[in-house]
Amino acid sequence: MSTPQVAVAMDWGGTWTRTALVDRQGEILWQSRQPNPKEGSKEEYLQIAESLLSEAVDRAAGPIAGIGAAVAGPVEPTTGTFHQPPNLMVLDGVSFKELWEPRFSLPVWVGNDANLAAFGEYHYGAGKESNDNGQPVKTLFYVTVSTGVGGGIADNGSLFLGANGLTGEIGHTVADPTAGGLTCQCGAKGCVESLASGKAIGRIARDKVASGDHPGSSLTALPTASVDASAVFDAAEQKDPLAVSIIDDAVDALSIGLTNVMHLFNPDMIVLGGGVTDGLVRLDLLPWIHRQVRGRAMSRLHGEFQLTSSRLGDSVGLVGAAAMVWQQAGEKP
Repeated sequence: MSTPQVAVAMDWGGTWTRTALVDRQGEILWQSRQPNPKEGSKEEYLQIAESLLSEAVDRAAGPIAGIGAAVAGPVEPTTGTFHQPPNLMVLDGVSFKELWEPRFSLPVWVGNDANLAAFGEYHYGAGKESNDNGQPVKTLFYVTVSTGVGGGIADNGSLFLGANGLTGEIGHTVADPTAGGLTCQCGAKGCVESLASGKAIGRIARDKVASGDHPGSSLTALPTASVDASAVFDAAEQKDPLAVSIIDDAVDALSIGLTNVMHLFNPDMIVLGGGVTDGLVRLDLLPWIHRQVRGRAMSRLHGEFQLTSSRLGDSVGLVGAAAMVWQQAGEKP
């Protein structure tokens, strides 16, 4: 029997579904994507995902090691079942392993996208780069700051998943415990995600513009639908006071979440990814976040960690899903 040459990888987020063919070195050989329908049905989401998987399988020139799917939300890893994903609630209770193994006659492994991003960065991204530079990484915590906020942990080359595969949810740690805390999509108040995610930044900006209390802000000149996180970062880059204050609040909330990560998991590397992180990098805010978190460390050793941005960019979920396939297939990444 021929040795598998590629893994089929899927990254299923709140906005896009992507598939790729990835080799053992983490190189993407081919990829495609489709937008997810806004407020689509379960059937619509599944049809898009399955058509992309079919295309990937058809394009594979050699034996396939399996299918790996990185999905946006809590997932039980053994059965590959979604559990109340905040941004994809219509897929609650769906087992992708059960659906796709018979259909494609391939083994299927499913994981939370942030967990698999941590795995990808550890083996092929920032963790590998640090190892190659003589600074081995033991525990890497990855944080995606995008539509939502999620986290994942790679510890000594393996994923740390918790009892039900649901660990690392930094977005649902509390950054604002007051009664006036903003309501998160999970239903709780004051979560990091409700303050620092791309969706939250856009919502907060629109609310502040609608209040009429900031007539001098450039954000007030935009159509309401255009006041999103990207617009806020653009305005902050031009020193718009309203935009700067919104980003400062988001940074404060994220720093509180990362402080909790530092004390709970003692990582020697924290990697930030996602669209909001791109904005933070553009405004050169990662050093400030690093200083805030280290300034709260209970000991010097807790504060000895690298804080950096993703090396795999938009491909982190795909590469992480492929790394899971190679590990499960006995081909250590």
